[in-house]
Amino acid sequence: MATKKKIITREDIVSIYMNDVLEAGKRPVSVFHFVKGKDFTEAEFYNFFGTLESLEKEIFRLFFTNTIELLNKNTDYLEYDMKNKMLSFYFTFFEILTANRSYVLQTLKSDPNPIKNLVQLTSLREVFKDYVSEILTDDYRLEQERFQKFQEKTIQESAWLQLMLTLKFWMSDESAAFEKTDVFIEKSVNASFELMNVAPMNHLLDFGKFLFKEKIYSR
Repeated sequence: MATKKKIITREDIVSIYMNDVLEAGKRPVSVFHFVKGKDFTEAEFYNFFGTLESLEKEIFRLFFTNTIELLNKNTDYLEYDMKNKMLSFYFTFFEILTANRSYVLQTLKSDPNPIKNLVQLTSLREVFKDYVSEILTDDYRLEQERFQKFQEKTIQESAWLQLMLTLKFWMSDESAAFEKTDVFIEKSVNASFELMNVAPMNHLLDFGKFLFKEKIYSR
Protein backbone atom coordinates (compact mmCIF):
# COMPACT_ATOMS: atom_id res chain seq x y z
CA MET A 1 0.00 0.00 0.00
CA ALA A 2 1.42 3.37 -1.06
CA THR A 3 2.39 5.75 1.71
CA LYS A 4 0.32 8.89 1.67
CA LYS A 5 2.48 11.94 0.96
CA LYS A 6 2.66 14.46 3.80
CA ILE A 7 0.97 17.74 3.01
CA ILE A 8 3.58 20.48 3.18
CA THR A 9 2.71 23.63 5.11
CA ARG A 10 4.04 27.18 5.20
CA GLU A 11 5.55 26.49 8.62
CA ASP A 12 7.27 23.33 7.28
CA ILE A 13 8.94 25.29 4.50
CA VAL A 14 10.05 28.02 6.90
CA SER A 15 11.57 25.48 9.30
CA ILE A 16 13.33 23.56 6.53
CA TYR A 17 14.69 26.75 4.99
CA MET A 18 16.10 28.02 8.28
CA ASN A 19 17.74 24.65 8.94
CA ASP A 20 19.22 24.51 5.43
CA VAL A 21 20.69 28.01 5.75
CA LEU A 22 22.30 27.14 9.08
CA GLU A 23 23.71 23.83 7.90
CA ALA A 24 25.04 25.17 4.59
CA GLY A 25 26.27 28.41 6.12
CA LYS A 26 24.69 30.38 3.27
CA ARG A 27 21.45 30.97 1.42
CA PRO A 28 20.44 28.66 -1.43
CA VAL A 29 21.04 30.30 -4.80
CA SER A 30 17.57 29.53 -6.14
CA VAL A 31 14.26 27.89 -5.34
CA PHE A 32 15.37 24.94 -7.50
CA HIS A 33 18.44 24.35 -5.33
CA PHE A 34 16.40 24.79 -2.15
CA VAL A 35 13.74 22.18 -3.00
CA LYS A 36 16.20 19.69 -4.51
CA GLY A 37 16.05 16.45 -2.54
CA LYS A 38 13.12 17.67 -0.44
CA ASP A 39 9.69 16.09 -0.04
CA PHE A 40 8.02 18.96 -1.83
CA THR A 41 8.27 20.51 -5.29
CA GLU A 42 8.87 23.97 -6.66
CA ALA A 43 5.16 24.19 -7.42
CA GLU A 44 4.35 23.47 -3.77
CA PHE A 45 6.86 26.10 -2.68
CA TYR A 46 5.19 28.68 -4.91
CA ASN A 47 1.85 27.93 -3.30
CA PHE A 48 3.17 29.87 -0.30
CA PHE A 49 6.05 32.07 -1.47
CA GLY A 50 6.85 33.83 -4.72
CA THR A 51 10.61 33.98 -4.10
CA LEU A 52 13.22 33.02 -1.55
CA GLU A 53 13.34 36.70 -0.60
CA SER A 54 9.64 36.68 0.30
CA LEU A 55 10.26 33.57 2.41
CA GLU A 56 13.05 35.36 4.30
CA LYS A 57 10.78 38.33 4.95
CA GLU A 58 8.09 35.97 6.22
CA ILE A 59 10.47 34.46 8.78
CA PHE A 60 10.99 37.80 10.49
CA ARG A 61 7.29 38.58 10.28
CA LEU A 62 6.61 35.26 12.01
CA PHE A 63 8.96 36.22 14.82
CA PHE A 64 6.66 39.20 15.33
CA THR A 65 3.35 37.30 15.09
CA ASN A 66 4.64 34.63 17.49
CA THR A 67 5.51 37.42 19.92
CA ILE A 68 2.01 38.90 19.74
CA GLU A 69 0.41 35.48 20.18
CA LEU A 70 2.44 34.89 23.34
CA LEU A 71 1.62 38.34 24.69
CA ASN A 72 -2.11 37.91 24.11
CA LYS A 73 -2.10 34.67 26.10
CA ASN A 74 -1.26 36.77 29.16
CA THR A 75 -4.51 38.36 30.33
CA ASP A 76 -2.56 40.96 32.34
CA TYR A 77 -0.92 42.22 29.15
CA LEU A 78 -4.26 43.41 27.79
CA GLU A 79 -4.60 45.75 30.77
CA TYR A 80 -1.12 47.23 30.47
CA ASP A 81 -0.58 50.83 29.45
CA MET A 82 1.32 51.58 26.25
CA LYS A 83 4.72 51.74 27.90
CA ASN A 84 4.39 48.36 29.60
CA LYS A 85 2.97 46.78 26.47
CA MET A 86 6.02 47.98 24.57
CA LEU A 87 8.38 46.67 27.25
CA SER A 88 6.59 43.31 27.20
CA PHE A 89 6.83 43.23 23.42
CA TYR A 90 10.57 43.91 23.47
CA PHE A 91 11.42 41.30 26.08
CA THR A 92 9.27 38.64 24.38
CA PHE A 93 10.43 39.49 20.87
CA PHE A 94 14.09 39.29 21.82
CA GLU A 95 13.51 36.01 23.63
CA ILE A 96 12.24 34.63 20.32
CA LEU A 97 15.18 36.13 18.43
CA THR A 98 17.56 34.61 20.97
CA ALA A 99 15.99 31.18 20.41
CA ASN A 100 16.82 31.70 16.70
CA ARG A 101 20.02 33.72 17.18
CA SER A 102 22.23 31.66 14.89
CA TYR A 103 19.84 32.14 11.96
CA VAL A 104 19.28 35.84 12.67
CA LEU A 105 22.99 36.62 12.92
CA GLN A 106 23.85 34.65 9.82
CA THR A 107 21.17 36.13 7.58
CA LEU A 108 21.53 39.72 8.79
CA LYS A 109 25.29 39.59 8.21
CA SER A 110 25.29 37.48 5.05
CA ASP A 111 25.72 40.32 2.54
CA PRO A 112 28.56 42.88 2.77
CA ASN A 113 25.96 45.52 1.93
CA PRO A 114 23.89 45.96 5.14
CA ILE A 115 21.03 47.53 3.18
CA LYS A 116 20.48 44.25 1.33
CA ASN A 117 20.35 42.38 4.61
CA LEU A 118 17.78 44.79 6.02
CA VAL A 119 15.43 44.12 3.10
CA GLN A 120 14.45 40.97 5.01
CA LEU A 121 12.92 43.19 7.68
CA THR A 122 10.46 45.06 5.45
CA SER A 123 7.47 42.87 6.38
CA LEU A 124 8.45 43.08 10.05
CA ARG A 125 8.56 46.87 9.71
CA GLU A 126 5.01 47.01 8.38
CA VAL A 127 3.45 44.87 11.11
CA PHE A 128 5.49 46.52 13.86
CA LYS A 129 4.37 49.99 12.81
CA ASP A 130 0.77 48.78 12.81
CA TYR A 131 1.31 47.41 16.29
CA VAL A 132 2.65 50.74 17.55
CA SER A 133 -0.41 52.47 16.13
CA GLU A 134 -2.73 49.95 17.80
CA ILE A 135 -1.26 50.40 21.29
CA LEU A 136 -0.97 54.19 21.03
CA THR A 137 -3.22 55.67 23.70
CA ASP A 138 -4.66 59.14 24.24
CA ASP A 139 -2.04 59.73 26.94
CA TYR A 140 0.49 60.11 24.14
CA ARG A 141 -1.73 61.85 21.55
CA LEU A 142 -1.76 65.55 20.89
CA GLU A 143 -5.05 67.27 21.62
CA GLN A 144 -5.05 69.01 18.25
CA GLU A 145 -6.57 66.48 15.82
CA ARG A 146 -4.99 67.97 12.73
CA PHE A 147 -1.53 67.14 14.13
CA GLN A 148 -2.38 63.62 15.28
CA LYS A 149 -1.77 61.86 11.94
CA PHE A 150 1.66 63.43 11.58
CA GLN A 151 2.41 62.64 15.22
CA GLU A 152 1.40 58.98 14.80
CA LYS A 153 3.69 58.55 11.80
CA THR A 154 6.53 60.17 13.72
CA ILE A 155 6.01 57.83 16.68
CA GLN A 156 5.86 54.80 14.36
CA GLU A 157 9.12 55.72 12.62
CA SER A 158 10.84 56.55 15.91
CA ALA A 159 9.73 53.23 17.41
CA TRP A 160 11.03 51.38 14.36
CA LEU A 161 14.39 53.14 14.60
CA GLN A 162 14.56 52.22 18.29
CA LEU A 163 13.82 48.58 17.48
CA MET A 164 16.62 48.57 14.89
CA LEU A 165 19.07 50.11 17.38
CA THR A 166 18.10 47.48 19.94
CA LEU A 167 18.55 44.73 17.36
CA LYS A 168 22.01 46.05 16.50
CA PHE A 169 22.93 46.16 20.20
CA TRP A 170 21.64 42.60 20.74
CA MET A 171 23.60 41.30 17.76
CA SER A 172 26.82 42.61 19.34
CA ASP A 173 25.94 41.69 22.93
CA GLU A 174 28.36 39.17 24.42
CA SER A 175 27.04 39.28 27.99
CA ALA A 176 25.70 36.16 29.72
CA ALA A 177 22.02 35.59 28.90
CA PHE A 178 22.23 38.89 26.99
CA GLU A 179 21.70 40.78 30.23
CA LYS A 180 23.07 43.98 28.73
CA THR A 181 20.36 43.89 26.07
CA ASP A 182 17.72 43.65 28.81
CA VAL A 183 19.18 46.76 30.45
CA PHE A 184 19.35 48.51 27.07
CA ILE A 185 15.68 47.72 26.41
CA GLU A 186 14.49 49.02 29.74
CA LYS A 187 16.51 52.22 29.62
CA SER A 188 15.78 53.00 25.96
CA VAL A 189 12.03 52.36 26.23
CA ASN A 190 11.83 54.44 29.41
CA ALA A 191 13.73 57.26 27.72
CA SER A 192 11.57 57.16 24.60
CA PHE A 193 8.37 57.44 26.61
CA GLU A 194 9.80 60.40 28.52
CA LEU A 195 10.37 62.07 25.17
CA MET A 196 6.81 61.21 24.11
CA ASN A 197 5.36 63.33 26.91
CA VAL A 198 2.84 65.43 24.98
CA ALA A 199 1.92 67.88 27.77
CA PRO A 200 4.60 70.47 26.84
CA MET A 201 3.72 70.13 23.15
CA ASN A 202 0.00 70.58 23.84
CA HIS A 203 0.77 73.73 25.82
CA LEU A 204 2.96 75.01 23.01
CA LEU A 205 0.24 74.36 20.42
CA ASP A 206 -2.36 76.10 22.59
CA PHE A 207 -0.05 79.08 22.93
CA GLY A 208 0.51 79.17 19.17
CA LYS A 209 -3.23 78.99 18.59
CA PHE A 210 -3.76 81.87 21.02
CA LEU A 211 -1.14 84.03 19.30
CA PHE A 212 -2.63 83.26 15.89
CA LYS A 213 -6.12 84.31 17.04
CA GLU A 214 -4.78 87.44 18.67
CA LYS A 215 -3.00 88.40 15.49
CA ILE A 216 -6.11 87.81 13.36
CA TYR A 217 -8.61 89.57 15.60
CA SER A 218 -6.37 92.46 16.53
CA ARG A 219 -6.35 93.72 12.94
